[in-house]
Amino acid sequence: MKILVTGGAGYIGSVTSAELIAAGHQVIVLDSLYQGHAQAVPPEATFIQADLADRSALARLFAEHADIDGIMHFASYTLVGESMQKPLLYLRDNLVYAANLLEFAVEAGVRRFILSSTANLFDEPAKMPIDEHERIVPGSPYGESKFFIERLLHWYERIYGLKYACLRYFNASGDTPGRGEDHDPETHIIPLILQVALGQRPQITIFGDDYPTPDGTCIRDYIHIVDLAQAHILALGALDRLGSRKYNLGNGSGFSVMEVLEMCRKVTGHPIPHVIGPRRAGDPATLIAASDSIRRELGWAPRYPDLESIITSAWAWHRTHPHGYGR
Repeated sequence: MKILVTGGAGYIGSVTSAELIAAGHQVIVLDSLYQGHAQAVPPEATFIQADLADRSALARLFAEHADIDGIMHFASYTLVGESMQKPLLYLRDNLVYAANLLEFAVEAGVRRFILSSTANLFDEPAKMPIDEHERIVPGSPYGESKFFIERLLHWYERIYGLKYACLRYFNASGDTPGRGEDHDPETHIIPLILQVALGQRPQITIFGDDYPTPDGTCIRDYIHIVDLAQAHILALGALDRLGSRKYNLGNGSGFSVMEVLEMCRKVTGHPIPHVIGPRRAGDPATLIAASDSIRRELGWAPRYPDLESIITSAWAWHRTHPHGYGR
């Protein structure tokens, strides 16, 4: 199939593009390079640098590639903290850009759509692990924007027959030999800890050690980006057979911040100093996804479920790319 990957120069999108190509698909990457990196785009892919706000660029894309079979939509603003400071960047722009994409897609006859959604839809889960039937209470304007897009997809299916899958996941992590995590600013815990091991920061701050967990630090569900990429590919392939779906993605077990830190110390051989800071507002003690549905329906299973594999892959990339893609 010919697949359009928006945000395909970004962290998860670039790895998914590479996995699609390895599976025999033709890939078109659309990315503004706001947070993406041209070096991350697989050389076999057709790369179009453009913004989803640019309707003329979208018109040209779909005119030149009239045979797109499906879309994987990763491109969006994704920082929870930033969304609390600049809500319209998320509540307006994320939604409008997705709407632009969908408008041109259905006009071009595209009938398959995969949304990179978020577990930030579930800020106040009634039970743990969190499954697809959990009530949706977005934890930020970022989470709300993804819910808006999920609702947009609901109506596009009802009106235009567009089949879709929404994949909600927690902490994307790990790297591949050719592609890794390079954000500015960096907000994810594993690369932040590894920056200490690389001598790029003096210590790591742990926000709170008095949570009702075994070691007092927050527990989160970490999932390797290759496993995420495979879930996207499986979901795309199953749309014609199963119809539209919503899946929560995770390892099904969580790791505490201290467990992540200790594993980073083990993998890197570095002491990695840390300090304890105050809790961050809105941080729940535990967040773990229940992935029973996608395991049962699509046969998906993480290939890298253990924390050591995830961090080893991340350390391998960061050690050979200490400044990311050359910044």
